[in-house]
Parts: sequence; C-alpha cells; structure tokens
Amino acid sequence: MATTMAMADMDLVEAGTPGAQRVAVLQSPGHIEMRWARVPEPGEGQIRVRIKWVGICGSDLEAYRGTRKPEFISTPARLGHEVAGIIDQVGPGVVGVKVGDQVTCRYVWGAFAEYIVCRPFNVKVLPAGFPIKETSLIEVLPGVIHTAELSAIGPNTRVLITGQGVSGLVLTQVLSLYSPQALAVTDLKERNLELARHYGATHTYRIPTPETPTMDIVGKDFPEGFDVVVPCLLEGDGMIDALECCALGARIVMYGCIGVCNQPFDFFKVHRKRVEIYSTEPRRDIDMRRFFEESIRLVLDGLVNTGQMVTHQFPLEEIDQAFALRNDKSADAIHVLIDCERKTPENVA
Repeated sequence: MATTMAMADMDLVEAGTPGAQRVAVLQSPGHIEMRWARVPEPGEGQIRVRIKWVGICGSDLEAYRGTRKPEFISTPARLGHEVAGIIDQVGPGVVGVKVGDQVTCRYVWGAFAEYIVCRPFNVKVLPAGFPIKETSLIEVLPGVIHTAELSAIGPNTRVLITGQGVSGLVLTQVLSLYSPQALAVTDLKERNLELARHYGATHTYRIPTPETPTMDIVGKDFPEGFDVVVPCLLEGDGMIDALECCALGARIVMYGCIGVCNQPFDFFKVHRKRVEIYSTEPRRDIDMRRFFEESIRLVLDGLVNTGQMVTHQFPLEEIDQAFALRNDKSADAIHVLIDCERKTPENVA
C-alpha cells in the first residue's frame, strides 16, 4: 500500500506554469533543488492533501547521503514522508474522510511539496484543534509500537536502545510504558540524553565517538548484556555493535540499522548467543492501521510528546540548508521540520 514517487511521477513543468506547485527534487546525493510540478488531481478512491509540515526522517537522510541502494531509491527523486496536512479534495468513491480534515500520513513519498495524492489508507484524521506542528511525527509511531510488541518486555527485561535521535526518543517514551527492569539508552549528544531521561530512560550513556563499542561504556553496569536491544541508528554496522550488547537468548528488534553494512556480521555469534532478530515493519496492512490508531491515542492522551524534539524549522525553499543541518552530526539539531506553506526563514532553538 506504499506510495512511492519516482522521477516519472513528478510531471515537472516550467516555473510559472498555471496549476503548478513547488517541489523539492534530490538531483544527486547531497544536491536538492526546488522545481515545479503539476498539482496532482485525486482519482477514483483517492484524496489530495495540502501539506503543511514534513519532517526530515533518517531514511530521507540516507537517500541524501547516497547510502541507500538503487533498488530502494535512485536519483532524481522526491523525498519526504512524515506529513502533517489538510485534506483539500476527495476523489470519486471516497467516503468517511472529507475536505478540511487534518491528517497525518504514512506510506507516502515525495511530500516535500505543496500537495500530494494518496488513498484513505495512508492517512489518519486528527481531532480539530490538535496542534498541526506535532502531527507529522506521528508517522513513526506505528513502527515504534510494533517494535514494543516484538520486544516482549516484562518487569525483568533489560532493554537497550542505541541512538536517541528522533525515533530513538519516541521509542524511549513508548518502551518505558512497558515497565522494563532497566531502560538504557545511548547517544553522542548530552542534549538528547537529557530528553531521554525526561522520557523514562533509567540509564543514559554518552558515547564519545560513533566508533566506540557500546559495551565499553555500558558493560560496567550491564556486564551480561541486555535481553532486548533496539538499534536506532542509520548505519548498518550498528547491528554488529547491537549483537555484542546481547545477553544469552536476547532479541534484536531492528528499528534502525537497515543501511549498508560495511563490516562482516558474525552469524555464528547469533547462533552461539541464541539471539533472535526481528524486523519492525508490520506484515499486514490491518496491523499497520491498528498501530496507527494506537499511535493517535498515545499522543492525544499525553503519553508521547511529539513536539519537544522539534529544534529547527525551514521553509520549503530552504530545504537544502535544512538537509545540510540535519546531515551535520556536530549540529545541535534533533528534529528538523519543513514548512511547505511558509516562505520566510525561521529557526526554533
């Protein structure tokens, strides 16, 4: 049910063409340009969403860096899938959702634009008055909730999350609700760890460099390792580190680390430690919808905060600067939002 956006789907036109919208196009790794494309019209069973906010996800960042394989994405391409917007048109045969509904989207692509077309399956309606800026990040929650279920956390479970970026911080909030014996998290930045402590982490560890083995830092407190390890980093090599952190009979739930792995992965160690490895993408569409519904409820009930992580926001025309900031590991940025309506720069500290 995913909606992807290839170059052939862009319908690019010249600037000033009537009925055109602004879109961001990844021309090549590290190079994003603003272009113009026709505003899409919803067909049978489709809706059109006027986009307000789109978050820069780690998957967008991998595409920007050129580390995703061509079978996943090739350039030129359009990125963006963490969407908050308003339904502004519905096609024939659509019932239920209606014009004016505020929605968050999932399984869409190419949303660094003013409009996208998708199906009702791809959206969830938010109550009127819900802060729209806090809507786009709900997109990550279905995968987070599935991660929590796969983790099978109980009161004696020792959990480790490697990485406290945007998704890692959401994971910390959700996994803390499962009352683990210990919820340890790691990150390179103290600011992120401060939020993690606020969100329920029982142990926080600053990792000095990306190359530092996690067990060198956490092993003093957890010499036997962890029962559940959730790698929440971009690079595939993080799986090697995650395996080292596993206790006997542990499980790795791969929320992240689905990027390229540049080092050999020791499958014999998986066998010897009796480790189970899980992927977090729901196998059935109906499960994704259930997780989507639960996601909305967690946010509406105040149990998951999707607003505190927003550190910067940029207008669509400055998306190249936004990606450069998000790509800078030394920058003090957590979640970067693109405002697809606003045309003047603004940053939020």
